[in-house]
Amino acid sequence: MRCRAALLGIAVLLLSACATPPQTAALHANPPTRAPVELTGVPFFPQEAYQCGPAALATVLGWSGTTVTPDALTPQVYVPARQGSLQVELLGAARRQDRVPYVIEPRLSALLDELYAGHPVLVLLNLGLSWYPAWHYAVVVGYDPATDRMIMRSGRIKRDTLRVAVFERTWARSGYWGLLVLPPDQLPATAQELPYLQAVAELERLQLWKPAETAYETAVKRWPTSLGALLGLGNTRYAHGDLKGAAAALRRAVTAHPDAAPAFNNLAQVLAEEGHYREAERAIKKALAIGGPLQETYQQTHRQIQQRQHALKH
Repeated sequence: MRCRAALLGIAVLLLSACATPPQTAALHANPPTRAPVELTGVPFFPQEAYQCGPAALATVLGWSGTTVTPDALTPQVYVPARQGSLQVELLGAARRQDRVPYVIEPRLSALLDELYAGHPVLVLLNLGLSWYPAWHYAVVVGYDPATDRMIMRSGRIKRDTLRVAVFERTWARSGYWGLLVLPPDQLPATAQELPYLQAVAELERLQLWKPAETAYETAVKRWPTSLGALLGLGNTRYAHGDLKGAAAALRRAVTAHPDAAPAFNNLAQVLAEEGHYREAERAIKKALAIGGPLQETYQQTHRQIQQRQHALKH
């Protein structure tokens, strides 16, 4: 997405003249009873040419407790051919800083819920027109219902404001794309179980075991019986050698989900490595009895357990 910082006045004026967009109309029909909110502690990085992606990402990372400059992020997120940054690069760079990037629901009310929870939201706007787009990343840090304005860190302006209707219209062109960048011990105010676990699983895929473990622990606090969170917690603990912790998480998983064959399989493997062969045998036989598409994997785990026991006897 190419970032444009100038020549936007006419487009914004044209946008402001249009009819009230739907989510803004709904907000006006049922205005929030909460006071104005502005996250004044969010840092500010003035945007250089085509640097709105790195600057916006540095802003939310700085708020989350990670000090990094836009210049340091530019090689990770800037795509020269597009003279800007794509969302996928921003997500990847956030993960490399041990943070959980979470795309919020495409709703103005979700964005406001996050602001009231104290979370700045990185948004992608089109400040131009459909036939002449001017893509731009900004960070929403506040909302003032009295003046009907959103407050942003944007471009070279530390405290930029847009009428809510204009903001929605420019935001809608990106599909209402909004991103939270959170420490792994914090949940989005609007977090949904599956999307959040998918976000954490990307940390696990990158072998960022400790932040992934912390994020799964955070998820378990919100969703105590979540199979995905408990499996993830067991897997990340196992990955960095915490067999006792892995077994504890997986025991919780099989207790809450007695028909979850993968959880029994993983528990059996951990127990075998701890030397608890009887319990491991019971767990893997339970997985085999439940069956399913991973039956061959369970059989392989069973053979490995038997081989370990045979090796001990000889």
